[in-house]
Amino acid sequence: MGKASRDKRDIYYRKAKEEGWRARSAFKLLQIDDEFNILEGVKRVVDLCAAPGSWSQVLSRKLYLPAKLSPDSKDGDHPLIVAIDLQPMAPIEGVIQVQGDITNARTAEVVIRHFDGCKADLVVCDGAPDVTGLHDMDEFVQSQLILAGLTIVTHVLREGGKFIAKIFRGKDTSLLYCQLKLFFPVVTFAKPKSSRNSSIEAFAVCENYSPLEGFNPKDLHRLLEKVGSPSGGDDLDCSSGWLEGPNKVYIPFLACGDLSGYDSDRSYPLPRGAEGTYRSLDPVQPPIAPPYKRALEMKKASSQGIRELEKLSSDS
Repeated sequence: MGKASRDKRDIYYRKAKEEGWRARSAFKLLQIDDEFNILEGVKRVVDLCAAPGSWSQVLSRKLYLPAKLSPDSKDGDHPLIVAIDLQPMAPIEGVIQVQGDITNARTAEVVIRHFDGCKADLVVCDGAPDVTGLHDMDEFVQSQLILAGLTIVTHVLREGGKFIAKIFRGKDTSLLYCQLKLFFPVVTFAKPKSSRNSSIEAFAVCENYSPLEGFNPKDLHRLLEKVGSPSGGDDLDCSSGWLEGPNKVYIPFLACGDLSGYDSDRSYPLPRGAEGTYRSLDPVQPPIAPPYKRALEMKKASSQGIRELEKLSSDS
């Protein structure tokens, strides 16, 4: 599919390039902030699964740059933003990059060192696995990614802080909701206007981090597993079937963003220039180490090896 047809299909894809965002997902965080005011008073923030960096861009433009440009700003007084991903990404002003694994507690130690021993006010995560199209499988893998993100959250988030994470809605969403409620008294599932209605994507907005008294982050997975058991004992049931009937959980769900604004599922006409044609814009920042490049390098090395073997075989 060509650039023009893609631009016409997705207004947010086009707007992202026009406004200098690396991906259309920037609008999702902006719309969540408009509804929940998650960035108010934030001085330290962590962006999990950050590449290619659109959410880090939002954090930089909304937190770091205004503080830097303020006439009253002082060096060392600016908000600190740490972005974590296994993949490298191009630099963003005011964003410290950490190439690491969010399931590893040592990554959390690196973050806290960047915060000079302090903890974060906000943790955000827009990460998602490559989807298969099998909704039950995609929902399960995504929920495991969120729980892996909690490995970092329980180490780096201060009490009273907030956590925003992408979820896939499905039959076991109630279980994920109950697991998040162990740590956050207020959990709302939100659907930004820029997220397509045809997508099972939504976002968990978790507020007022309040771990159980005496909670040790090393006990995280043991605690989460107990939520999957009706009795809370050792006979674990990792599905949410027991949350139906008399145990049914009703999850707060909210559509956010300007509801009279652009519709992510609608096609809009392409804007024409003075000459009557549409000029397609290039991506703001192409990936600097996309997986396909590694695959091409491996293929090239394999082809060279085969040719060398064929040459040796013919010489003999």
